[in-house]
Amino acid sequence: MLLPLALPPRAERRIDLRSAFTLVEILIALAILGMLVAVSVSKLDTIFGNAKGNVAKMFVSQEMKTPLTTYRIDMGDYPTTEQGLAALYTAPANTADRYHGPYAEGNGGKVPLDPWNNPYHYVYPGVHNKGGYDLWSSGPDGVDGNDDDIKNW
Repeated sequence: MLLPLALPPRAERRIDLRSAFTLVEILIALAILGMLVAVSVSKLDTIFGNAKGNVAKMFVSQEMKTPLTTYRIDMGDYPTTEQGLAALYTAPANTADRYHGPYAEGNGGKVPLDPWNNPYHYVYPGVHNKGGYDLWSSGPDGVDGNDDDIKNW
């Protein structure tokens, strides 16, 4: 037969009221936390806004460079202004014998829009890039020809 173990009597607990936080201290901590959250949320808009500009800059200066150069090697020249960037996705009229595209991928075979859902602008021969092409986005405001445009020149 097993004998029950004798448990020691409960130790008495003392609550020291001086070691707890006061309501004022808790409210101050919450106010500081709220200010930190507000500052970080306001900075997120700037971070993501800059990211859109960086995406557009990468597209006009780097991402289209290889497809346009490959098109030029196969076809003998860059697409005309009228053909535009669509020539990188589908063969222009009367070019089936030399066309080895599509030269660019993604977006379901359509020319992608800029991060603000506006079309990119393409001109060949370039006005700013003599002997090359001009490629740009109208930027966040969607208005062409002002300071927020993102260009490859």
